[in-house]
Amino acid sequence: MDTPLIKVGIMAEKEIFFTLEGSYHLESSIINITGKCKAKKAGPCVYLECGEDSWLVPDGLKLIPADPETGKFMLHDVTIGINFHWERKEDQTFKGGLHFITDGDKIHAINELSIEDYLISVISSEMSATSSMELLKAHAVISRSWLLAQIQKNTNLQTEPQKYQTTFRTENELTKWYDREDHTHFDVCADDHCQRYQGITRSTTPLVEKAVKETHGEVLAIDGVICDARFSKCCGGVTEVFENVWEPVNHSYLQKIVDNDFPPEGFSLNLENEDSAKQWIMGNPEAYCNSSDKKVLKQILNDYDQETNDFFRWKVFYSQDELSELVKTRSGVDFGTILDLIPIERGGSARLIKLKIVGTLKTMTIGKELEIRKTLSKSHLYSSAFIVEKQEIAGKIHFILHGAGWGHGVGLCQIGAAVMGDKGFSYHEILLHYFRGAGLERKY
Repeated sequence: MDTPLIKVGIMAEKEIFFTLEGSYHLESSIINITGKCKAKKAGPCVYLECGEDSWLVPDGLKLIPADPETGKFMLHDVTIGINFHWERKEDQTFKGGLHFITDGDKIHAINELSIEDYLISVISSEMSATSSMELLKAHAVISRSWLLAQIQKNTNLQTEPQKYQTTFRTENELTKWYDREDHTHFDVCADDHCQRYQGITRSTTPLVEKAVKETHGEVLAIDGVICDARFSKCCGGVTEVFENVWEPVNHSYLQKIVDNDFPPEGFSLNLENEDSAKQWIMGNPEAYCNSSDKKVLKQILNDYDQETNDFFRWKVFYSQDELSELVKTRSGVDFGTILDLIPIERGGSARLIKLKIVGTLKTMTIGKELEIRKTLSKSHLYSSAFIVEKQEIAGKIHFILHGAGWGHGVGLCQIGAAVMGDKGFSYHEILLHYFRGAGLERKY
């Protein structure tokens, strides 16, 4: 099997400004283009303007570098961290081919490149390129596994007779999860919704390239089937079960795992139970990801990630008025004044799967975990593993959310894995700690 090529959706705007660094040519033509350019939709076609020249080209036509090794392009004002607290725009540079596909009134910029080149960027984008070799190798394997599993999943979904659904709504309940099946024009997006990919914008090192090269084609698999290898920043001490976050499908390798060599003393791990969840979240259990070692954390947290200091345990404060307005804005539902937030169902890591929101005008139960996180924050709560405390301050009700972890908590815990790498664990040991029952196979 040859090394696969993949398509990565980078951005979608009404107009896209970009700079070709080196000579590119339009697919199936001898037209060479370089320098600063603009692309926008023009009816069923794409309008390209580069300097004083312009062309109407068919939708989806590619720009191909004359020299694949040295050719690169820069996309201007790419939004990163979409809907997260670190959202911002930056110019990003990429290797490989560039093509544009129209969708509605916008145009998508898509980067086509080999999966191994993509992985070099992902590892440097998801974490510091100065991470330990074992952590880099572990992340190369899970990123490769996740992507190939998603491509296969998308192929399978296209043959299903029923349309894949991620939203189920009644008058008093909303269940919704967020995955990548809405990407129909490309294999994977470039932001945290999929895997953070920022081309060659982030500095890489020979160590990153070595980690990808030494694991070339290697994936996690069970009985020849590639694992849907998920990961998040910090599990908070226990990882979550796949179906509590996404579709109701059980994966034997994505189960509840204590992020330690042994269960922490003094805690019940029956975290579906409200009393146990409260003790856990308000406590400080030993865990690989319970670390304040700046040297280790710097391996995982890029500059903008380091703006988040409290991730193993955290607090968020809202006045009743602030919470009522926030929930109305984020959900699009007018609950009136929020009277209570009631946990209905928790997963194995204490993450809320269902939360009842009680207001003076409306009461509704929402889930799954990311829908809860989006509804209760201007961007996203760090996780849905939280308990709710109500206090009366100066005669007014305030809500305090005490939380644990950063992200959905399924699969590999990046901070925990960084600590394991620092302690001398091999990448095999790191992977088999988080993905029980899986093995390593080389697919190409």
